[in-house]
Amino acid sequence: MARPKQRTPELRARVLSTAVEVLSRDGMSGFTTRRVAEGAGTSLPAVYELFTDKAGLVRAVYLEGFRRLGRELAAVPETGAPLADLEQLIAVFRRFCLDYPALARVMFSRPFEDFDPRPGDLHPDAPTVREVLLARVRRCVDEGALTGDPVDIAHVLLALAQGLAVQEGGRWLGGSAASVDRRWAAGVRALLRGFAG
Repeated sequence: MARPKQRTPELRARVLSTAVEVLSRDGMSGFTTRRVAEGAGTSLPAVYELFTDKAGLVRAVYLEGFRRLGRELAAVPETGAPLADLEQLIAVFRRFCLDYPALARVMFSRPFEDFDPRPGDLHPDAPTVREVLLARVRRCVDEGALTGDPVDIAHVLLALAQGLAVQEGGRWLGGSAASVDRRWAAGVRALLRGFAG
């Protein structure tokens, strides 16, 4: 009689969710497969069977981060004001980076030496960050609110948002919530004005 399958999709989802929690709680230096296994209530061999090795688990966490961020961005409603909608998208990006700083570092700076994402890894089943951001930028261009190549604008806007998020996370963007908010608004609005039609 065949042994019942124990490495189920439910276990994989639980391990992955726990891995995100461990990374968020303990940071990169405290991220170990053993801690993830203990937190998920499973064995170390089960984690390795599901994800092959630590690099495989990190790859899965990396993709999970983009899936979560893509879903959050896609949930931002469209209104009759495309530029305001784009600013709202950046606000959601900012909140994600503040809520999951260690996960954002894995996603945007790839701090693990043994991790090299494959080209096809950034096409998960959820809306991608690139697709959502590019669609909102393209809408601004189509409606005459911005002028330029939508891909270029999206790249520059995302680079600005990542930089501001790093500065805010490091507490270098200001000493008060008001000054940090003001600098985010100044940076994003100045960039958008620079691409204005």
